[in-house]
Amino acid sequence: MNFLRGVMGGQSAGPQHTEAETIQKLCDRVASSTLLDDRRNAVRALKSLSKKYRLEVGIQAMEHLIHVLQTDRSDSEIIGYALDTLYNIISNDEEEEVDDVEEENSTRQSEDLGSQFTEIFIKQQENVTLLLSLLEEFDFHVRWPGVKLLTSLLKQLGPQVQQIILVSPMGVSRLMDLLADSREVIRNDGVLLLQALTRSNGAIQKIVAFENAFERLLDIITEEGNSDGGIVVEDCLILLQNLLKNNNSNQNFFKEGSYIQRMKPWFEVGEENSGWSAQKVTNLHLMLQLVRVLVSPNNPPGATSSCQKAMFQCGLLQQLCTILMATGVPADILTETINTVSEVIRGCQVNQDYFASVNAPSNPPRPAIVVLLMSMVNERQPFVLRCAVLYCFQCFLYKNQKGQGEIVSTLLPSTIDATGTSVSAGQLLCGGLFSTDSLSNWCAAVALAHALQENATQKEQLLRVQLATSIGNPPVSLLQQCTNILSQGSKIQTRVGLLMLLCTWLSNCPIAVTHFLHNSANVPFLTGQIAENLGEEEQLVQGLCALLLGISIYFNDNSLESYMKEKLKQLIEKRIGKENFIEKLGFISKHELYSRASQKPQPNFPSPEYMIFDHEFTKLVKELEGVITKAIYKSSEEDKQEEEVKKTLEQHDSIVTHYKNMIREQDLQLEELKQHISTLKCQNEQLQTAVTQQVSQIQQHKDQYNLLKVQLGKDNQHQGSYSDGTQMNGIQPEEIGRLREEIEELKSNQELLQSQLAEKDSFIENLKSSQPSPGTNEQSPATASARDSEQIAELKQELAALKSQLNSQSLEITKLQTEKQELLQKTEAFAKSVPVPGESETVIATKTTDVEGRLSALLQETKELKSEIKALSEERTAIKEQLDSSNSTIAILQNEKNKLEVDITDSKKEQDDLLVLLADQDQKIFSLKNKLKELGHPVEEEDELESGDQDDEDDEDEDDSKEQGHI
Repeated sequence: MNFLRGVMGGQSAGPQHTEAETIQKLCDRVASSTLLDDRRNAVRALKSLSKKYRLEVGIQAMEHLIHVLQTDRSDSEIIGYALDTLYNIISNDEEEEVDDVEEENSTRQSEDLGSQFTEIFIKQQENVTLLLSLLEEFDFHVRWPGVKLLTSLLKQLGPQVQQIILVSPMGVSRLMDLLADSREVIRNDGVLLLQALTRSNGAIQKIVAFENAFERLLDIITEEGNSDGGIVVEDCLILLQNLLKNNNSNQNFFKEGSYIQRMKPWFEVGEENSGWSAQKVTNLHLMLQLVRVLVSPNNPPGATSSCQKAMFQCGLLQQLCTILMATGVPADILTETINTVSEVIRGCQVNQDYFASVNAPSNPPRPAIVVLLMSMVNERQPFVLRCAVLYCFQCFLYKNQKGQGEIVSTLLPSTIDATGTSVSAGQLLCGGLFSTDSLSNWCAAVALAHALQENATQKEQLLRVQLATSIGNPPVSLLQQCTNILSQGSKIQTRVGLLMLLCTWLSNCPIAVTHFLHNSANVPFLTGQIAENLGEEEQLVQGLCALLLGISIYFNDNSLESYMKEKLKQLIEKRIGKENFIEKLGFISKHELYSRASQKPQPNFPSPEYMIFDHEFTKLVKELEGVITKAIYKSSEEDKQEEEVKKTLEQHDSIVTHYKNMIREQDLQLEELKQHISTLKCQNEQLQTAVTQQVSQIQQHKDQYNLLKVQLGKDNQHQGSYSDGTQMNGIQPEEIGRLREEIEELKSNQELLQSQLAEKDSFIENLKSSQPSPGTNEQSPATASARDSEQIAELKQELAALKSQLNSQSLEITKLQTEKQELLQKTEAFAKSVPVPGESETVIATKTTDVEGRLSALLQETKELKSEIKALSEERTAIKEQLDSSNSTIAILQNEKNKLEVDITDSKKEQDDLLVLLADQDQKIFSLKNKLKELGHPVEEEDELESGDQDDEDDEDEDDSKEQGHI
């Protein structure tokens, strides 16, 4: 301990040891000491020396420190010291102030030392696995230094450490638990660790995303205050970018998990936008970049489109447009917001339509597109802002023929505001196209070219645009004015912009080519530009002039005799030469800025001088360069064949276009019919609801009316005969007719029931007469007959009851008829009398109610009788089936009886024959006995007795046979 105090305090009892010797003794103490306290103190001393003597401690102590991590896991204090020491050795962070010479040495060796020590540590993969297992410890003094050490390892040798963690069981899942730690220090450093872990590793990014990373990170951002939060929000946003950028699987998971909706509160900016902190600007900038990651043009089109729709549906696009039109927003945030809105609406018709409807909060309100174009053509605005506005305009017109038509229509004579009170987008583009600022010329030319991109209709419409050059001079077309400026020898940026506009305008539009060639000065100017030997700066212009002339040849419909295809090719061969022409055409694609512009749609240039090519124009060059080269070398016969093929293709395209239009119209009609059907369904549901309500109300009114009739009938029962007579006069003929019809109906029902009863009676009598006679020898027919008799008796009783009910009903009907006759008589008697107002109707209503009640009761009884008759008919059917089965059984038994009778008759005949034989034998025996007696031979008495018994038996048998014969 004295030795340790000497090391820690800088004093020693013995002579001063060098640093290497001290570190060596401390390492020996760690390796050989048996007491945990001694080892802990030695490791703590190494920790204090590790920052200043990083190399010595790393070389001598690393192996011992790793051994401590393996063997002393039960003591969190020594584990924490060992992890801190390893972090100081591996990390490149310099915290202490050192001398100049030492600072220079440490600066040279810092990066090399960190990577070398990291390589030594991860050489044994078990060391990284051990470190991951230590992160499961909840103790702050173990987990926090462990997180820092692993982060430092990832910073030094990221790919190697990522691979070790990837193959380690539950390695990533253990690290994800850090985000749920309640201690903010560990949670925040865990975010930094995951940043380093997910950098440029798609497999780990997917695992982290499916470990619920999005949910946890968005919760942290919300807890920290969204864009108003601190650096923790910035770290979480960087981690989200790592997980989503260029990872289609995670982007789809983010969208499907409805996490886009949770981004909307990030962009809720208040009206007071002054005094933005630097951290808020950084956070909002990262949030906008995260939105752009989801809708980047480099993503698959399907994924981008689904994210764009989700952003519109949840209101995120609307929120971004609010920031776009707000005041007091910092310039870099405004620029990034414009770029973000651009990519959210790019190629999405719904979003583009919404953006076209956004108005700036000005007086009078102006469309957001007009306000943005004002900034683009204003040379005092920042360059990056002007580039962002151009990108926004390009994205608004990308695959948006409707928007292209709206922009071009603002240039046409019929839509220009004659009063000049409002400025349109077309006027701003024309103003920028012909201003003195070359950057405005280029931006306006490119913007106008995008309004014509892949839209032949608007190319033809733009030919109608006329410009007033000066007072007293006739107006010139926009096409002619562009070629006039081009021939005046303006700046290279302006000429490049105009040439790109003309090439886009004339491509795939023979009518525009004809208008261009109609000006006799255009072709000589182009051939003159191409034929001259100019410097390197002018070579690009020469290449663009060659492209424009080539377009004029390739898309020429030979409508102008002086500038037919063949004549133009002869002109090129005579004045320029075909090889020279092709060489000049190749200057475009060989330009150093061409390849840069072809990479991304966004016009991102470091300075205005680099703003030369447009991304969409590079596509056009790539498409036309080869076909123009072939067209220059083709003969006239090949041109004719190609013209025929073109005509055939055009006819085919026209047919296809026709059918497409028909399909589009049918789709519109289907949509209209669907909407009409949905409207009718809604109306039907409303009407049904109204009918149901009205029916219920009518029923309530009926109930109330019936109740009032009953109450009024009770109140007016004491009225005299005169009032009764006068009230009877108020009976309506319709009610009397209705009563007559009901009585007639009851009569017909009664007659029908009586006829049915008569049929039942006759049927039952038939059943009774068809029953088999009792007394047969078999038991089963007698039992069935008895059961049938019981059922017939029950049916008779029920029929008697029904007859009694019918009789009572007949009495009721008779009574009603008499009452009806009385009512008619009273009506006729008092037909000429004057009724008492208010009373006759009440009494008549009362009488009518009574009659209706009786009739309803009779109808109810009739229904009950019908149901009973139906039940009786069912029982009759069952009885009939039983009788049929009994008859069949009786027939079978009768057959058996007949057989038995035949057998008995045969037996009787045989018996008679036997009796005759026996009688003959007895007679012979008797005669023989008499002869024996006559001869004197004695005869025994037994024989006599037996013979006597036999005679008796014979007599009995004869009697029995006679009885059977009688039977």
